[in-house]
Amino acid sequence: MKRNTRLMTIGSIHKNILSFALPIFIGNLFQQLYNTTDSLVVGNFVGKEALAAITSCGPLTFLLVGLFQGIFVGAGVVISSFFGSGDLSSVRKTIHTAVAFGLCSSLVLTFVGYFGAPYFLHWMGTPDSVFKEANTYISIYFLGIGALILYNTSTGILQAVGDSRHPLYFLIIASILNIILDLLFVGVFHLGIAGTAYATIISQVVSVCFSFRLLLTTKEVFRVELKQIRFHKGLLPKILKIGIPSGIQNSVTSLANLFVQSSINLFGASAMAGNGAMLRIQGFALIPVTSFALALTTFTSQNMGARDLDRVKKGARFGIAFSMFLAESIGMLLYFNAATLLSWFSRDPEVIAYGVQKAHIASIFLFAVALSHAMAGIFRGAGKSIIPMTVMLTCWCIIRMLYIKVGLSFLMDIRVVYWAYPITWSLSSSAFLLLFFFSNWMGNKDKSIDLH
Repeated sequence: MKRNTRLMTIGSIHKNILSFALPIFIGNLFQQLYNTTDSLVVGNFVGKEALAAITSCGPLTFLLVGLFQGIFVGAGVVISSFFGSGDLSSVRKTIHTAVAFGLCSSLVLTFVGYFGAPYFLHWMGTPDSVFKEANTYISIYFLGIGALILYNTSTGILQAVGDSRHPLYFLIIASILNIILDLLFVGVFHLGIAGTAYATIISQVVSVCFSFRLLLTTKEVFRVELKQIRFHKGLLPKILKIGIPSGIQNSVTSLANLFVQSSINLFGASAMAGNGAMLRIQGFALIPVTSFALALTTFTSQNMGARDLDRVKKGARFGIAFSMFLAESIGMLLYFNAATLLSWFSRDPEVIAYGVQKAHIASIFLFAVALSHAMAGIFRGAGKSIIPMTVMLTCWCIIRMLYIKVGLSFLMDIRVVYWAYPITWSLSSSAFLLLFFFSNWMGNKDKSIDLH
């Protein structure tokens, strides 16, 4: 096996998962730094209204991007399964189908995001004091969204064949460039919130150029040939069968988060800025969660392709326990250091107070969100995307929205909104545990992921 791919059906389970997850972990660390830098620079150089504007756009961008990201997860599962079973011809065809889908979805998302963003911002109840800047940021952001989609396409391809190192390298380059451009555009050229959007677009374009340079020039199984980029017969439905439930889960959960954001907006710019800054900080605690969820998806799908169900179970137990331990350890650090961390974003006492409130409610429950994401990754790797979609939509969307709607009607207190996350995290993790132990979600060795 060549050095840029990793077959996870052989060798130490722990070593396979850890060595695959580590580059993803470091990459996600840089990705979070990438996202957080925008808020840090804007909060310090422009003001709390600009900070509120940029952080409130997060749920909106993921609402529109989430569907396509979920479909790329489906592509990764199909590629991993073919790779684990040794069907390299199907691996190549699936890769070119995924690239074709990435190109088409880039065009769609650019159009919908750019022209639809103002309407979404109005629907969220974005206050007039931050609307103009939020609309400026989101409009520029969606003009470059194609680069993000294609980067996710290339990353999904590489990770599916066990290469988590190259996406890390490209992300580090993009993150460093983004930091430099943020400081240059905002701190030196005084472009304000528009400068952060331009910095993001340029960084994303650079990362996708590096990614596709590798895909177009490599001699390995994941090589992309321009003349082969098309929807190969029968493969897009297989990708969509696994990817659409994940995409729907992402988008509808983001829709619920938009509802949460609109509830936060009711309490003013300081609440928006404090909550948004804490979300950025909390994102660092969730890095181990997303890293191990991705590693578990690839590990599970490759071993399901090889029909080694015992290995799947052992890997699942290790990945779940390790991600929960890391998430909760970091959650405790956030709990006791929230005020200091928030002061990096804003010196406004009211902004810090809102952020500390959120930290003291949510941080101690990060073990539950870790369990939910790890379980979802395992089920997706097994080709059972309907399970995490159902659990997440029920707990993180329907119950979360109903709880906030009813709760605020009785008590108009922002802490009601903050409690929505730990309550629904706990419900989803309980549901996943029941399904993991009491359902036949893996099938048997003769009926794993149906790809043929």
